[in-house]
Amino acid sequence: MRALTVEPGRANSARVEDVPEPRREDGAVLVRTLSVGICGTDADIVAGEYGWAPPDRRRLILGHESIGQVEEAPAGSGFVAGDLVVGIVRRPDPVPCRYCGAGEWDMCSNGGYTERGIKQLDGYCSEYFRIEPEFAVRVDPALGHLGVLLEPASVLAKAWDHAERIGSRSSAWKPCTLLVTGAGPVGLLAALIGAQRGLDVHVFDRVIDGPKPRLVRDLGATYHAGELSDADGLAPDIVMECTGAAPVIVDAISWTAPSGITCLAGISSGQHRIGVDIDSLNRTMVLENDVVFGSVNANRSHYESAASILARADHEWLSRLISRRVALTQWEDALDRRPDDVKVVLDFTL
Repeated sequence: MRALTVEPGRANSARVEDVPEPRREDGAVLVRTLSVGICGTDADIVAGEYGWAPPDRRRLILGHESIGQVEEAPAGSGFVAGDLVVGIVRRPDPVPCRYCGAGEWDMCSNGGYTERGIKQLDGYCSEYFRIEPEFAVRVDPALGHLGVLLEPASVLAKAWDHAERIGSRSSAWKPCTLLVTGAGPVGLLAALIGAQRGLDVHVFDRVIDGPKPRLVRDLGATYHAGELSDADGLAPDIVMECTGAAPVIVDAISWTAPSGITCLAGISSGQHRIGVDIDSLNRTMVLENDVVFGSVNANRSHYESAASILARADHEWLSRLISRRVALTQWEDALDRRPDDVKVVLDFTL
């Protein structure tokens, strides 16, 4: 079967090649791949900056954002042929920490986890893959290929879960306003969740026109193309920071309402250094009971929550998040960012 593979640590080593069919020991459920999403992590792996091959090999099958159709599944697995499923990315440490032991492998404290398509486990960017039933999540059939958005949505479902748990420190906490920084797929999914919760949603990004402003406005949210400081009177109760850009992070933290909660869901390149008045920031956060936390990855409960979020969303709106569908043989085009791109996917049916 065909798969997109890479030698982690070696730039520009990615290629489509024939690989053996997945082994039964890799999972009892056999899935035919429909689409695989492309994100910044994949680009970093292809550039040789990230990723680990399986212990016994030099090459890794890429792809962690999946949607596929079950070809065969054993009785009692909870799945039947024809089901649409998404594969969970992370696997717990075989010698589990306290989090992995509780099924919260997204919070692994010792780093012994593995991840499909990223760290020591083959990913989903092959014509077929096998998966363990406990790491497969059923998707509403009406979503079809749009189920490829479930993995990034799960990351936001976790971010919201943790923000709401933090907010519950006070029984009087009732968020009204959400600020999202960045209108990429993660930011737009954060805005979707805020809209579903009935919040007043504001999204900041650099672009002035194109699909992103329209997607935000079609949620009933407000789009801003400018500096956060230009938004007079905006004092969000929750900030979902999805850019990873240091100046934006500092501004976002500084502009929350009292008892505001900021979730950092983006990762910076580490190449930009700015000066920060820590004394002033500390004073504001302490006196206003503010909270800043980081969030990455997701466990099964978050995938299931994300499946529900996508099932309730306007499917036409979701379809507009996918700006391009690219055939596997044209995978390099998928990594070539274009001005109007939101989410690009490899479509295995093309």
